[in-house]
Amino acid sequence: MNADYQRRLHAVIPGGAHTYSRGDDQFPSNTPSILERGEGAYVFSPDNSKYLDYGMGLRSVNIGYGNKEIADAAHQELLKGNNLTRASMTELKAAELLSEIVPSAEMVKFAKHGSTVTTAAVKLARAYTGRKYIAVPHEHPFFSFDDWFIGSTVMNKGVPEEIRQLTLKFHYNDHSSLQRLFDEYPGEIAAVMLEAATSAPPSDDFLQNVQKTCRENGTVFILDEMITGFRWHLQGAQKYYGITPDLATFGKAMANGMAVAALVGKREIMELGSILTKGAERVFLTSTTHGAEMSALGAFIKTIEIIQRDQVITHIWDYGQKLIDGMNEIATDLGIQNHFSLSGYPCSPVFATKDHEGNHSLPLRTVFLQEMIKQGVIMPYVAISFAHKKDELQLTLNAASKALKTFKLALENGVESYINGHIVQPVFRKHN
Repeated sequence: MNADYQRRLHAVIPGGAHTYSRGDDQFPSNTPSILERGEGAYVFSPDNSKYLDYGMGLRSVNIGYGNKEIADAAHQELLKGNNLTRASMTELKAAELLSEIVPSAEMVKFAKHGSTVTTAAVKLARAYTGRKYIAVPHEHPFFSFDDWFIGSTVMNKGVPEEIRQLTLKFHYNDHSSLQRLFDEYPGEIAAVMLEAATSAPPSDDFLQNVQKTCRENGTVFILDEMITGFRWHLQGAQKYYGITPDLATFGKAMANGMAVAALVGKREIMELGSILTKGAERVFLTSTTHGAEMSALGAFIKTIEIIQRDQVITHIWDYGQKLIDGMNEIATDLGIQNHFSLSGYPCSPVFATKDHEGNHSLPLRTVFLQEMIKQGVIMPYVAISFAHKKDELQLTLNAASKALKTFKLALENGVESYINGHIVQPVFRKHN
């Protein structure tokens, strides 16, 4: 059945899905190739097989699949017309709410996906500074599907060389590597964009130093909060780490899976997209038909209410710590703690699969993912929602206990004989 769905998907959709991280090459062969629905922390395939899910809509679902309160809020906005000829009351309420929550959000511009708002941030930075170069960390894998970023990756086919040269790379947690860029391109860097953290925390006041360097050089400091937003802290990672970006971008967990993204930031920069500044040269910021769709913004408003009312972020941190402790205890008991571990921030843990030389191993990762699927758990990465409770934690640890026993055998006997199908691959690679 999997093969038939795969054939049909690839026949009509390039890549077989609308996000590369949903592609067949990201999952072991025994993963269902298509899903029918989600409920709470679970997803169901067309044959009604049930799986505990840790993908959670590419980290966008932070409350739970099919949450009735959020669905009802979206439905009520649909009944109001969903997309009106002028700005809607819902649009205003959502913008005011986000501005109240996020310290740096003096103004707000909504869109439907993250790439739109990160690219809008780049455009604003270039318009504000009159410069062309953008600096991003090597270690942060994705900021946008638009040319300015994709041209800097190994998947740069279709992007002119002139555009590829405009994005510069430095190393996260290495301020000297960023300073070298400023020395090499004096007065030419429009913006530095980065995530506050991924798996490794900032060290030696790295974020504060990046902010300081940007201020000293007249460069726009952009914080990408697609993943950290509404997981690290209600007010964003900027609040958690005590920094104030000039611009910030949000998305994913804003509306429990509904399509909402936002660019927020300082008024003096955001107002470059205004129509009220008399005589100023116009900047075409973003102009999207569905950017302020009322159903999605109604879902955003309700999601924020639930996050605050039910202490969702506290729950995610607590669950994540228990998951880290439990899985690492299993690995230690099996004597494979140097080869499998769960680490990082409890609100967004990451697991590592390492070979005998200590290198990250995609074949071993495949074995772990494959064996978790056999136990009814889809865990391409670890995205925790409010719907992950005590029973889900125990189910996960039981599954991991069995999966890691096979993982140990693969380490001891050779991984190849334990893989049924293909080895999972990174999204960013030059060739298929």
